[in-house]
Amino acid sequence: MKITLSSGTLHTFPIRKVFTLASELGFDGVELIVNQEFQRVNSLSLLKELQESAPVLTIHAPFMPLDGWGSQVDSLKKCVELAEKSGVPLVNFHPPSWMGMEIGFWRWFYRIHDFQKELGAGSVLVTIENMPWVGKFKINPHILSDTGQMIDFIQERNLLMTFDCTHMGSGKANFINDFYLCYNSGRIRNIHFSDYGHGREHLIPGHGMLPLTRFLNHLRNTDYNDTVTLELSPYEFPRDEAIIKASLVEILDYLRRETRKEGASSR
Repeated sequence: MKITLSSGTLHTFPIRKVFTLASELGFDGVELIVNQEFQRVNSLSLLKELQESAPVLTIHAPFMPLDGWGSQVDSLKKCVELAEKSGVPLVNFHPPSWMGMEIGFWRWFYRIHDFQKELGAGSVLVTIENMPWVGKFKINPHILSDTGQMIDFIQERNLLMTFDCTHMGSGKANFINDFYLCYNSGRIRNIHFSDYGHGREHLIPGHGMLPLTRFLNHLRNTDYNDTVTLELSPYEFPRDEAIIKASLVEILDYLRRETRKEGASSR
C-alpha cells in the first residue's frame, strides 16, 4: 500500500509548502484537492510544478465553485483532463447533493452508463466517495447514502470507489462490515483515513471513537494494494509547525506499522 497525504490536511498552508512537507516527512505522495489556488492560473503548469516536490497519486475534484472551472460536471471533466496530461492515475469526486438541489449534476450523473469509458477515457481511474451523515438528526445530504445502493450503482455503471472511514463512521461507528461490503465489490481504489467522534469529522486517529487500528489490521489481511490517504482536519493541529510535523510523522509510522504485511520490510 502507498500512504499519501491529502493536501486538505494542511490547507491552512500554501499548496507548495504542503507538497514540500509531504516529501520531507516521507509520505509516498499527495492527494491533491483542487482548491482556490487553482483559480486564474495555468492549472497544468501548477500541477507539474507540484509534482517536482512529491508525486500526485490522486486528484480530488473541487467540492466548491471555483472561478473558471464551471459547473460540477465541468470541473470534474477538467480534473480528469489534468490527470491524463500529468500522469495522475486517479480522480475522486463527491456524489450529487439532493439537499443542495444539485439537479443538473444529478441528471448528468445518471446519464453516464460507463464512468471509466465515458469519463476516464480508459487512462484515468474515476472514483466516487461515500459521504457523511451530519447534524442533530444524522442526515446524509447526498445521493447513494445507503451502502448497498452505492455498491449496486458503481457495479452497474463501472464506477470505482474511494472509501472514507470518517464518513462511514459518522453513520455507523462500527463501520468495518460496510467496508467489507465495499471491498468485496472489487471497486475500492483509494481509502481516506481519519477518526470520527461527537459530530466531528477527520480527527487524528485516537481523537474519535472509530476502531481504526482494528480496521487497519483487517485491511492488512486483504489483497488491497492501492492508496491509503491521510485526510485530517488542519484544525486538529496547533499552529506550531514543528509539532505538526512531529504529529504527522507519528501517524505515518502508525499507518505503516499497522498495514505492513507479515514478512514485508519497513521503510
